[in-house]
Amino acid sequence: MNNVPGPPRSRRRGRVRMLAAAAFAAVLATTAIVASPAQAEADRQVCSNTEGNHNGFFFSFWKDSGDACMVLRENGRYSSSWSRSTNNWVGGKGWNPGTRRTISYSGTYNPGNNNSYLALYGWTRNPLVEYYIVENFGSYNPSSGATRLGSVTTDGGTYDILRSQRVNQPSIDGTATFYQYWSVRQQKRSSGTITTANHFDAWARVGLNLGNHYYQIMATEGYQSQGSSDITLREGGSSDPGPTDPGNPTTPPPGNGGCSVSVNRAEDWNDRFNTTFSVSGSNNWTVTIRTNGGQSLQNSWNATISGNSGTLTARPNGNGNNFGITLYKNGNNTTPTATCSAG
Repeated sequence: MNNVPGPPRSRRRGRVRMLAAAAFAAVLATTAIVASPAQAEADRQVCSNTEGNHNGFFFSFWKDSGDACMVLRENGRYSSSWSRSTNNWVGGKGWNPGTRRTISYSGTYNPGNNNSYLALYGWTRNPLVEYYIVENFGSYNPSSGATRLGSVTTDGGTYDILRSQRVNQPSIDGTATFYQYWSVRQQKRSSGTITTANHFDAWARVGLNLGNHYYQIMATEGYQSQGSSDITLREGGSSDPGPTDPGNPTTPPPGNGGCSVSVNRAEDWNDRFNTTFSVSGSNNWTVTIRTNGGQSLQNSWNATISGNSGTLTARPNGNGNNFGITLYKNGNNTTPTATCSAG
């Protein structure tokens, strides 16, 4: 570590500004390639800053110096190694663009007693955000260097939710000031399932909103350290019922057309609280939410909400069947009720 405080410097991403505008557009237009056995590509070693596609997966590699390298292997597998001659590097395989996907990964990760992460890593624009879902790490835990905002329990573990800010640092859009969002797993692991929607929703509940997704990779990162990894990833995984939050879940009777909605009281503050909703029985639904007293809407996520107080109406906006709202109490701390109708 050489007594370097704080999380690894954000760095990478001057990256020659992604090959110029025309080439950048061409890359985005071709990221949905699906590899078949007949199209399988040979292993490819990457030791310089680049990104592209390999065997049906997007990849990104960046370093600022040293001998870090990554080998792109079959399907979603890659391996990496780096020594202390490398100041900072990050790379991995994944997808472009990122989204609310569930992924599974497995392999080996050997950071030693060094500053390194194994994380689902990505960027968004508008707002410009760099995010990490940290599954394993070496000697430096980023939760000790960022502002803690809460936690979320999902995929068999509990993650601390944090935010840090980078001021005038390299980003995917040149030198900029931007936030980093973190979910840092308390129980380290090197294989498992990551339900990204549960993290994105938990971030939104504490005011950490993402923008338009750029890439999303299962990354290995090292800062003034040495180590190795051999990771394989794929899309999909075991079904997760969703994040666990404190509260008193209630399930009102089904509405019309077999559609039903469950209501769960979530985070609570002095002046406001969160409520989450989960719809089943239909993907084309209208949820009627009945607030209490003088309660008013502060925020919402993953649904289109009409109304500000009294009766609110929620409809899908392409982000699935789980959504939530933040209500100002205005003297009334009662959890709202909801009914659902299909069509």
